[in-house]
Amino acid sequence: MFKENPLVSIIVPCYNHENFVFECIKSIIDQDYDNIELIIIDDGSKDGSVEVIKKAIPLCEERFSDFNFIHRENKGLCKTLNEAISIAKGEYLCCLASDDVIYKDKISYQVDYLNNNPNSIGVFGGVEIIGGGRKKILKKKSLNKFGFEDIYLHNHLLLAPTQMLRLKNVREVGGFNEGFIIEDWSMWLALTQSQGTLDCVNKIFAKYRRHSDNMSSKFELMHNGRLQIIDFFKNKNYNRAFANIHLIRSQEIVRKNLGEAFSSLIVALRSSKEIIFSKLFFRTLIILIVRGIFRIGRS
Repeated sequence: MFKENPLVSIIVPCYNHENFVFECIKSIIDQDYDNIELIIIDDGSKDGSVEVIKKAIPLCEERFSDFNFIHRENKGLCKTLNEAISIAKGEYLCCLASDDVIYKDKISYQVDYLNNNPNSIGVFGGVEIIGGGRKKILKKKSLNKFGFEDIYLHNHLLLAPTQMLRLKNVREVGGFNEGFIIEDWSMWLALTQSQGTLDCVNKIFAKYRRHSDNMSSKFELMHNGRLQIIDFFKNKNYNRAFANIHLIRSQEIVRKNLGEAFSSLIVALRSSKEIIFSKLFFRTLIILIVRGIFRIGRS
């Protein structure tokens, strides 16, 4: 039986986000759910992030059921997350990058969802993408429950800023694997490998800030990180997963290098011919064709 208002632990790892971290903290302060533990760890920032966070401490101590702020030398994201998990006391866990923002009803909505869906390990939703002078909404149109194979084959939409996970399950898989580049995807695979589903609901929960320092903008690093993870979780669907990763790479690099994007598409086809019938392949092919026509038109 769940408590009606269980404690929710929110972890904010910060590194060189002095321009964004206060807005992030303020969005947590403004939640319409009361029972929140906030843990902020500054991972050796070299800018003014620590000073900005210190100004918010009185507000945090007044607002939250429990509050911890730790500032120390740089150890990396996964070690920072695991350090926070080791002291977290909540029933549920949210990890939020210090340059992102959450909507004020995120926590209350997700607590209610997990309380009423005991077979779900976590719940996610949509994001509003901000930065770069434009806004974009990204979300599922209906409820989806994703299992291990869905996530392994990239047939999922799970957006890290929107996550709420059961802390017990995160601890049972040993926290975040510190050997991986992409910490969230490897966590989702570990969780769903034996424990249940991760669910995505048709609701916007967060604002995801897109800028040049995002890990998601470092395409080759992300590509290598994906390959690292499918090797670790290797199974009968490995070739299809390998192909899908190369289709994703093709989409990511098409603006930078059209020729290399087509080469990645060919690698995908050689790895798994069945992808030719997939939506991901069709979408990738259309993007490459349109980009090619655009380039010819500008010649």
